[in-house]
Amino acid sequence: MHLQRSARDIAAFADTLSDHLAADSGVRPALTVDAGTDANGMSSETVMVDATWPSGHHPESERWVMRMQPRPEDIPVFDHYRLDHQYEVMSLLARTTGVPIPRVHHLKTTGAVLGSPFFLMERIDGLIPPDVMPYTFGTNWLFEATPEQQRRVQDSTIDRIAELHSITDAPTVFGFLDDEMPAGGDTLHRRLAWLADWYESSAASVGRSPLAEGALAWLTANLPADAAARPPVLCWGDARIGNVIYEDFTPVALLDWEMACLGPRELDVSWLIFAHNVFQELADMAGLPGMPDLLREDDVRERYLERTGVELADLRWFSVFAGVVWCCVFLRAGARRVHFGEQPPPSDIDVEFFYHRNLLARLIEGEA
Repeated sequence: MHLQRSARDIAAFADTLSDHLAADSGVRPALTVDAGTDANGMSSETVMVDATWPSGHHPESERWVMRMQPRPEDIPVFDHYRLDHQYEVMSLLARTTGVPIPRVHHLKTTGAVLGSPFFLMERIDGLIPPDVMPYTFGTNWLFEATPEQQRRVQDSTIDRIAELHSITDAPTVFGFLDDEMPAGGDTLHRRLAWLADWYESSAASVGRSPLAEGALAWLTANLPADAAARPPVLCWGDARIGNVIYEDFTPVALLDWEMACLGPRELDVSWLIFAHNVFQELADMAGLPGMPDLLREDDVRERYLERTGVELADLRWFSVFAGVVWCCVFLRAGARRVHFGEQPPPSDIDVEFFYHRNLLARLIEGEA
């Protein structure tokens, strides 16, 4: 299944980017570019770049990934893209922690070079659980791994998230992440206000959702009483195994930092579990066995407690929050597919766009 993300002519980037790099370094590389894979991701454009430098240059070849801000006409997933925030988070983590992060360089915050902001990062070899088709459908490295290897993927990923959440004085070090948050209230109230705003703009692109609006009302009515007391940590935001490169079933790179934020640690942990449950839900709908023993909440909570000494709060509210985030992503991705002629406008958004609708409805009703 092909999911078009942009109408941009990627091939035209090679000469322009090569000239730009030559202006910076005095040496012009020969570049080849391609649009990467359809297997993962729906947000920033991801462009694979291979650089070959003149003989005698060290190194003589490099392999990069370019993260590029999408154009408004291509129906971006998010309202605002702060590639400078992504770049700074990744740079700080790479310099100051043991969390595996690709090395980033050449941040350009305007479209003066390629028409949109971008940055480059090193390309890391390894394996990623596929989104398309979902890894729960079978015929991929994770599905075919042994139970022990699958457990190593699960536990080592939780360990990296625990390491992120243990960064000292995160609200100060990563305070710039609050720039895009609505003002007023504690961190969790502000996250909920951000989500409500994102839903409104997403619905404006393709149509309104009774399910998402009911979930937002539930979140507002059931905000955890101790929300203000939860100490914020650095949250990855998109903490799921489909955003990890693995080698020998352990992470060698954490990717996709568009949703990085300051907030309760439960945001990341619930997202990790919910994202897997969405793919398990898809497998169930297709009549496939899926991977029901992966990322079970009790197992995740136990491992997280071992690594942090912190007992997580009840995750139901945070899981419903994750469900609405997925609604917004699916609204934008669906609007993009309509825009590019990959499907007709929906007659029922909840049914045609939200593959996780039954899971979210069960959560709201207290049945999941």
